[in-house]
Amino acid sequence: MGIFSATHRALAKEALDCVFRRVTFRPCNTGFKEKIKNRIIGRLLNRSIFLARITNKHFEVFSWVFFILMIGSTFWVVKGGYNYYIYGSCNGLNQSGFCAFDPKGENNKVTDINQQCGVEEKTEKNVTLENIDLSTFPTKNIGSKNTVVLIGCYECDYTRKAYSDIQKLVREKKTNYIFAHYPAKENTNFLSEIGYCVYKDYGDRFWAFNDYLFTVDKVEIYQSEYINTILRNFDFDVKKVNDCAQNPEIKKLVNDQITQLRKTHLYGTPTVFINGKGLVGPKPYRVYKSMLNKFILF
Repeated sequence: MGIFSATHRALAKEALDCVFRRVTFRPCNTGFKEKIKNRIIGRLLNRSIFLARITNKHFEVFSWVFFILMIGSTFWVVKGGYNYYIYGSCNGLNQSGFCAFDPKGENNKVTDINQQCGVEEKTEKNVTLENIDLSTFPTKNIGSKNTVVLIGCYECDYTRKAYSDIQKLVREKKTNYIFAHYPAKENTNFLSEIGYCVYKDYGDRFWAFNDYLFTVDKVEIYQSEYINTILRNFDFDVKKVNDCAQNPEIKKLVNDQITQLRKTHLYGTPTVFINGKGLVGPKPYRVYKSMLNKFILF
């Protein structure tokens, strides 16, 4: 209270001085203990003589209990603040418990697989890239020691929220980058096939196309004719791309891609891997940035 209230600031200063002297086995020299004790007991006498008597008798014990509670609560506040800054959650990486700094849990919400976007927070899962083959996904390999993998859905508001930060991270930190479209809703399945064919036939021109799909109206993105219009606007051969997307071999390859993504223990989008470490939900940019050179205290 001394931090926020001028009337309590002097008492806080006296209290800290008293505590310091007590922990160094010296008595308080300001009379603070008796002053506070008399104030508390005086108020309790108006309510309950019994409580006043107990407090007077065990005031020393109560004082140390509250001191320990203060130290404990200070530790957890600092830990929560650190975790929020590093992970976007007071409770640690991908933990979705209550966080005073993010009371609505926006940093941990995801598009549940085959469910509606952002309905609820999810508990922590053991997401991993171990033994996952990402070789067929769109990739920017610039020889960096750092690699960012984004698994997202064009339709998901939370992937869209994270997407610009991931592009900024890849651009500013000059990392390798892999993008994997995971259709959180079945009516976006065909976009995985379209995206693969564009990348296969047009190489780096895919990335501008991919960026654009995260900016268009997500209601219209379900419509194949609308996607054809976008393909034309990017000067892609619409027939060639669609014929490729309908090829049974391409459909099998895309299904194999989805199988690989499920092996990550994916449970929602966006899921981002930075140097193999998974982050679920749209984290603040500082979280993605810190993961490249992470220093863990808690």
